[in-house]
Amino acid sequence: MSAATGDGARDQILGSIRRSLGRDGPLDAATQARLAAGVDAHARNIVPKRTDLDRPALVDLFAEMVQRVHATTTRVASMDDVPEAVADYLKSQNLPAQLVMAPDATLDAADWSSQKMLEIRRGKPVESDPVSVTSAYAAVAETGTLVMASGPDHPSTLNFMPETHVVVLPASRVAKAYEDVWDQLRGGMGERGGLLPRTVNMITGPSRSGDIEQTLLLGAHGPRRLHIVLVEDGEAT
Repeated sequence: MSAATGDGARDQILGSIRRSLGRDGPLDAATQARLAAGVDAHARNIVPKRTDLDRPALVDLFAEMVQRVHATTTRVASMDDVPEAVADYLKSQNLPAQLVMAPDATLDAADWSSQKMLEIRRGKPVESDPVSVTSAYAAVAETGTLVMASGPDHPSTLNFMPETHVVVLPASRVAKAYEDVWDQLRGGMGERGGLLPRTVNMITGPSRSGDIEQTLLLGAHGPRRLHIVLVEDGEAT
């Protein structure tokens, strides 16, 4: 398809949308300016009062909400404790000590070589990988939700393909509400050439479905286990 043909098809589609909205042509300049201003000035939605907490209480709320959605947590004092915490979790679940890990600088702060039994591969998962380990861009205390931003350091398939997903989360990344996380994402657009991440996945607990006779089934469309290692890094968001 030539560029001219593509432009013609685009005009037909947009023309059809305009007609369905009862408009004859393009928007006037004043309306265009008003709509552009609305896109640039993102109005914040309601933020629950129960998230108006200090940092330790906010992290406690996140951990509580995580438990409510069938995920599990371990809390450690620093990144030095993360490899042992991950190895202990795998052992407790009788899982193989084989990990596919995101090539993330956050995870590089841990000495993974301290756990000799862990077999670690960096990169994208394959179907046979039992466990993935990633960090998370942010977390939402309001609902116990993890926010994953795709990029070279975080292939999105790590969030969904392996049956077990382990997330190493610095406590400083726990935000009050979704509005705060979107503010952070938009605030970092300058570092990404004015763009949001290609994909933003919001994950609340392991994959589950109640479609069949309203019986809860874990792992229906993704990981059946979600474990979060909360690292008390002592930094402010």
